[in-house]
Amino acid sequence: MTKKIVVLPGDGIGPEIVAEAVKILEKFREEGLDINLEYGLIGGAAYDETGTPLPAETLEISKQADAILLGAVGGYKWESLDISVRPEKGLLGIRSELNLFANLRPAILYPQLADASTLKAEVVAGLDLMIVRELTGGIYFGQPRGIRTLDNGEKQGFNTLVYRESEINRIGKVAFDIAAKRQGRVCSVDKANVLESTELWRETMTTLSKSYPDIELSHMYVDNAAMQLVRAPKQFDVMVTTNMFGDILSDCASMLTGSIGMLPSASLDENSKGMYEPIHGSAPDIAGQNIANPLATILSAAMMLRYTLDEASMADRIEKAVSKVLDDGLRTADIYSTGMTKVSTSEMGDAVLAAL
Repeated sequence: MTKKIVVLPGDGIGPEIVAEAVKILEKFREEGLDINLEYGLIGGAAYDETGTPLPAETLEISKQADAILLGAVGGYKWESLDISVRPEKGLLGIRSELNLFANLRPAILYPQLADASTLKAEVVAGLDLMIVRELTGGIYFGQPRGIRTLDNGEKQGFNTLVYRESEINRIGKVAFDIAAKRQGRVCSVDKANVLESTELWRETMTTLSKSYPDIELSHMYVDNAAMQLVRAPKQFDVMVTTNMFGDILSDCASMLTGSIGMLPSASLDENSKGMYEPIHGSAPDIAGQNIANPLATILSAAMMLRYTLDEASMADRIEKAVSKVLDDGLRTADIYSTGMTKVSTSEMGDAVLAAL
């Protein structure tokens, strides 16, 4: 049965990096992978053409798709827009509308890039952790929210951090299930000492852990977790946390690997339908220059093959091909070091394709 993949290049470097991942998918289609690709608009590109960052047509084809490949959204040119129509609203909207509640962000250090990390090689060598971020709740979606004027004329911005037990349970189950296939350890990150919503988070995770007796559960406050990621990141196996905390911690973890340009992600619903994207932004300052690192997007395509399309062997081949090009000394500007061969976005994509 043909699997439908919606491709949303987005803004900035999005079209460039997505094009390289599509090369890989097209290669597998030639080998017999039964997929159909359909393109759509999202973010600033969608706003420019339709007046909204998430057109109804894009949402409709995405609901019908088996998987979505996304580039990036946002950029300087849209920052002056009202917040309701900024590019990022398109991304938040599609996550919410498709109920993509589980965001998986692996942070794996390829041994070839140990020197590219800003941390000492002995601290990060062998790093392999998974951050499981709740994606459709928390302070990014909580109501009420807004900017209001107080009686004294002063403006006040406000947001609401709210979680239900059911939301915490379902993201917790994802984390525990992933840990069962890894090292069997889950660290739940919260701020239960000052935030009641994450006090409930901790209580719910603790209760849920009783259904997973073979998984070791620990708890950590988010400020300590940020420090520990830099101090001793290899202590973690699976980290599970709220929407905002996961957003921040996964970007922190990305630099342990040498570059944010190396980290893929998957956002899944309860049936493993997913949206796959690199965790980095649209990088408008280098857009159109053919110098962005496409490896995170290519590795996101590998996650798509593994988690949604059930093609683990193809995912393995992509990951091995990425390792091969790094072995060969090929580097985009963000991971370049003396003695390596600097390549462009398209050259890196072509090299991975050749390594397949």
